[in-house]
Amino acid sequence: MKSSIFSYQQLYSFALNVFLKMGCSNEDASLATSVLLSADLRGIDSHGIARLVGYVRLWEVGRINTTPNIKIIHETPSTAVVDGDKGLGLVVAPKAMQIAIDKAKQVGTGWVSVKNSNHFGIAGYHAMMSLSQDMIGMAMTNASALVAPTYAAEKMLGTNPIAVAVPAGNEAPFVADFATTTAANGKLEIAQRKNETIPTGWAQDAEGKPSIDAHILKKGGALLPLGSEKELGSHKGYALGSIVDIFSAVLSGASFGPWAPPFPAYVPMPENMPGEGLGHFLGAMRIDAFRPASDFKSNMDIWLNRFRNAKPAQGHEKVYVAGDIERTMEGERMKTGIPLVADVVNDLTVLGNKFGLIIEAHK
Repeated sequence: MKSSIFSYQQLYSFALNVFLKMGCSNEDASLATSVLLSADLRGIDSHGIARLVGYVRLWEVGRINTTPNIKIIHETPSTAVVDGDKGLGLVVAPKAMQIAIDKAKQVGTGWVSVKNSNHFGIAGYHAMMSLSQDMIGMAMTNASALVAPTYAAEKMLGTNPIAVAVPAGNEAPFVADFATTTAANGKLEIAQRKNETIPTGWAQDAEGKPSIDAHILKKGGALLPLGSEKELGSHKGYALGSIVDIFSAVLSGASFGPWAPPFPAYVPMPENMPGEGLGHFLGAMRIDAFRPASDFKSNMDIWLNRFRNAKPAQGHEKVYVAGDIERTMEGERMKTGIPLVADVVNDLTVLGNKFGLIIEAHK
C-alpha cells in the first residue's frame, strides 16, 4: 500500500493544533502530542496519529474532557489512586506516572492506579519516563473488550498492554511493550486497509472458531489471548490480560472486563458499568532502593550485551532485546520521516478541514 511521508515536525504541529482546537491547554496539548507521536516514531503506527480522529470523536460526544481536574483521591507514602476526570489518557497517564516517580524518590517505590481516564497511547512511553531517574518503570492499561478468554465465545477483555522499562549503563535500555493478545487490534486494521487476510491464531468468529477474516470483529468475532489456543498457552495470555484489568481497573475503581468503555465513539457505552472510565496502573522502582544503581546498571550492561550477541538461529542475522527494533525505528523516522497510509492521510485531511488546518506530505 502506498504511503505518504511526513516529517515529525509536520505531524507534531498538526496534532498540537488539533488538541488546542479541542480546548486543551498549551501544556496538555504539547504533552498529548508527544505521547501520541512517540508511537509513530517507534513504529507502533496503530497507536499514533492514526488515532487522532478517534480522540476528536470521543471529545465531540462528550466522553473526553480537555480541561480535566486530575487529582489524587487516596494515597499512602508509596501509593495513590488518581481520578482522571475523563481527561485524555495521553495526559492523565504521564501525570500519574510522574506521581509514581515522585513517590519513588521519597520512599523507594511508587504505585499509582488511575480511574476515569481514556486511551493512553503506547504503554512504553509512560514506563520509559523512569529511565532518566535510575528507576525501573511499569505501565499497563485496560481497554475496550475485544478479546475472548480461553474457551469463551464472547469478548471480555481488552488488548491490555504491559510495558516495563529498565535502565542500563552504556547499553541501550530494556523496554518491553506488548499487548496481552496474539496480535493487537491495530494489526487487523492494517490488514483491512490492505484488503488482506490475517494469520490463523489472531482471531475467532462469533462461535469461537478460528478466523482469517480481518473484519471478523465487526461480525461478532474476537481477538485471541497471547498464545492463540490452549495447547499453545492462551491460558497464560488470558491470565496476563486479566492481571492488567484487575490492577488497572478493579483496583482503581474504573470500569473493567466487558464494561470497559469502547474506543470508537459510535459504539454504545455498556450498560450497568461498575466503575468510571478506563483504568491504568503505573509504577516506578528506584534502583538504589535495592542495590547501588551503578552496580545494577553495570550488570544490566553485561546482561544486555550477552543477549544481543547470542548466536542467531539459522536464517536470522542477529538476536534483539525488547525495545531494540523500536529504538532503531525511532532514529530512522526522526531523520527520514513517518509514513502514513492513504486512509490515515484522508482522515487527517478531513480533520484539518474541520479545524481549519492543513496537512501536506513533504515527499
